[in-house]
Amino acid sequence: MKSLTSLWSTTANELAVRCRTSATRDSKTVTGRTEHEGISFLAISLANYGKAIEKWLDQGFVVPSDCPAFRRKSRTGLPAFLHGFLARVFDVHSGVLFDEPDIEAIYAIRQLTLGFSKMALPQGNLGRKPTMVVTPRRERQAMVGFVECEQDVKRSDSLLDPAFLAEFKEMSGMLFGDLFAKVDRDVYWRRLLPKHGPGAVADRLTSNGKYNLRTWTSRLQRILPAEGYLIPNSRFAEELNDEINILEPGAEIPVRVITVPKTLKAPRVIAIEPTCMQYVQQALLTCIRDAIKEDDFLSRVIGMDDQEPNRLLARLGSHSGELATLDLSEASDRVSYQHVRAMIEDYGDLFSLVDACRSRKADVPGFGVIRLAKFASMGSALCFPFEAMVFLTLIFLGIQRELGTSLTARDLKGLKRKVRVFGDDLIVPREYVLSVVGELETFGYRVNASKSFWTGRFRESCGKEYYDGHDVSIVKCRSVLPTQRTDAEGVNAAVKYRNQLYWAGLWKTAAWMDDYIRELIKWFPNVESTSPLLGRESVLGVKSEREHPNLHKPLVKGYYVHAKSPRDSLDGVGALHKCLSATATARFGLKPIVRRHLPIDVTSVDKEHLERSGRPKHVDIKLGWRSPA
Repeated sequence: MKSLTSLWSTTANELAVRCRTSATRDSKTVTGRTEHEGISFLAISLANYGKAIEKWLDQGFVVPSDCPAFRRKSRTGLPAFLHGFLARVFDVHSGVLFDEPDIEAIYAIRQLTLGFSKMALPQGNLGRKPTMVVTPRRERQAMVGFVECEQDVKRSDSLLDPAFLAEFKEMSGMLFGDLFAKVDRDVYWRRLLPKHGPGAVADRLTSNGKYNLRTWTSRLQRILPAEGYLIPNSRFAEELNDEINILEPGAEIPVRVITVPKTLKAPRVIAIEPTCMQYVQQALLTCIRDAIKEDDFLSRVIGMDDQEPNRLLARLGSHSGELATLDLSEASDRVSYQHVRAMIEDYGDLFSLVDACRSRKADVPGFGVIRLAKFASMGSALCFPFEAMVFLTLIFLGIQRELGTSLTARDLKGLKRKVRVFGDDLIVPREYVLSVVGELETFGYRVNASKSFWTGRFRESCGKEYYDGHDVSIVKCRSVLPTQRTDAEGVNAAVKYRNQLYWAGLWKTAAWMDDYIRELIKWFPNVESTSPLLGRESVLGVKSEREHPNLHKPLVKGYYVHAKSPRDSLDGVGALHKCLSATATARFGLKPIVRRHLPIDVTSVDKEHLERSGRPKHVDIKLGWRSPA
């Protein structure tokens, strides 16, 4: 606890010098309140304060009642905490935002209030009582919220005017008609490449064990015969066909709903899909992603992999004020299956496969197995692309409603530099923002007011924040500082955090981290960002301590992360299936045999992939000689 308050004080003093103020009293406040309230003060109370200040930046004036946990100075309307920084941004008498506020002070306030907002703890202290990050009470609240969200989706579906849904379908056809037609052809001709990922699945198969999958559903079987996707070679078809278990809809495995740490305030709810569903979803995801990349218009308005275009538009919007950034609450859990169905029901093969690989039921702790009205939760490979397509459709519907006339394809293309969607991060023209928000809410979605900005000069999108064209993004400490070298994950996280501080220009704070880390690991050399060693990144470069005897490259002594995948032996037909999956050869009865051969980089293949696979369960750090570059 003391290490975190000392770290905060170091950062506060460094930023105070840059802003020509003092943080002495602020440091005393943080130390005292952290001793009394625990880490929750740093991770929750300070974060709430920071969110209130972001709201003030957007609306242009201070509302002291937004932060009741912090008293205000008697002579002014500004809170006493961080008053020296706030006074460089807001007028101390009226609380009105300056026309030209100090950008350094805005950055400092955000760093000091939100720097611990994403704190995650395997175990720790919240207040005075030892607890887990996802406490039973918070997990129960998360599950109640999941079920209530499901009820909201059903309610919204029943209340939505059919005329609105018809408009939605028409706009979707204008935007995605060509894309859906292309993917529909891919499904018809079976140009699909299913694949397994390393993550958990509802039927609890191991990473390599997925290649011995013998469970399929009758819904999938009608479109993609199991023998064409689960059996790698016709030689084994006769003996393995009897092993395949085809599940009827009532016997299908439901998605398994769990929580994972997000912040101390609330966990994130995700749904773990059955193996066969995830396997097919990945094939459709590849087709959709390829089709978006090949479309000149859609590739400019929907982001699938690259967040930088969203960030660039957010920066431009913060300077010109012409673009708004919107964020949605519980976005993926509020995407109704009826909305997705309306988009694709005219594309028979695509619709049939999307419907077949969508899980219809969820096993929710404390509530049992429930029927789902949502399209899919986080965990489905199709959740991200379809939520983006739904939101983009609603954005253009909102613009169309504001204009009072139907948009044409030419109108849509004229907006491609002003509209962009990356998941639930939305960029829209400010003049249409209220109509867009209204359209989203009509279809049952909730705009997160605390993370949506359009009135002032503050904008946020895809993890980056800007004020008047200036980047005011901060460095966040995501875990408590380690206290011993055996905490390998903690040491690794601390080193990454130190390097982020350094490149953010917080050099005194980075130096404090250097001293702290050196007490844990004796060897802490200067390294490049590409080095396998845990070391200090620096503009001063690296210094060699010896030369490799054979490769003649520089070496330094330091610690490196050592993590092995768990033992997961795979042989027989499953091993053959895994090795041949890169060429993705499948058989489909009377359908044409379709083969898509992918180049294989032999040097990238793990030699032990048939013995070990999956995400490492344990991480260690070892001392050795490695390249600093």
